[in-house]
Amino acid sequence: MRQRVPFRRIGIEEAEALLGGNLLILDTRDPTSFGEARIDGAVRVSFSDLGPTLAGTPKDQPILIYCYHGNASQEYAQAFSDFGFSQIYSLDGGFEAWRRRPAGAPALPAVLDAWLQAQGFAPGAVEGAIANGTTPLMKAAHTGALAMAGALIAAGARLNARNADGNTALWLACVGRHFDMIDLLVEGGIDLDTANDNGATALMYASSAGLADVVARLLERGADIRPETLDGFTALDLAGNVECLTLLRRVSRTQAVEA
Repeated sequence: MRQRVPFRRIGIEEAEALLGGNLLILDTRDPTSFGEARIDGAVRVSFSDLGPTLAGTPKDQPILIYCYHGNASQEYAQAFSDFGFSQIYSLDGGFEAWRRRPAGAPALPAVLDAWLQAQGFAPGAVEGAIANGTTPLMKAAHTGALAMAGALIAAGARLNARNADGNTALWLACVGRHFDMIDLLVEGGIDLDTANDNGATALMYASSAGLADVVARLLERGADIRPETLDGFTALDLAGNVECLTLLRRVSRTQAVEA
């Protein structure tokens, strides 16, 4: 059975970032409103004729759905999600919010735009997403593209965006063991203790993977050792080797003395 992936509600900025590429845009308003004004490239649909779109569209097709004010579009998005589509977005505020959106932001640096496209993102898509809900900042963090990460943050990329597993760019920087990237994200204001869908933080991941050097860096930056996973385990409980255990015990003892 295909696993159902919940649709996402997104704002204007993220919707603009999705434009381009192979994004399918669905307008659920009445024919007159659609004829008067619409998002460029949009196709009008209604529940009465939704069947062919559901049947004939690839399940991994990114789809942006909007209505008048952002309410009905959620019902359509739920229908696509129930049918197994994995990248469904409902536009908060609907076309009214789109119509009132401010003028576009300045163009991105050419080197950043070229990098985005090389990674599979649409041109200018600072808040775009590819497979598994990976954003450009997550991609940069995972691969260690420090200059691109800095440019993305400067362009307004959301530091605490989460992928389909609930992980942020910090988690992916830890996977890649990119210490300069960890520092950049922390200094930019990323939440050190964001928990994913299993309740695991980046510190828990690093501890369980036996990445003592990553654990040390996160602790230096102020990561909290107290959060627990959904199963009730802390980073200390999950320590994958003696080095991680020693680092975490030291912090635990220090906190106990201070308390």
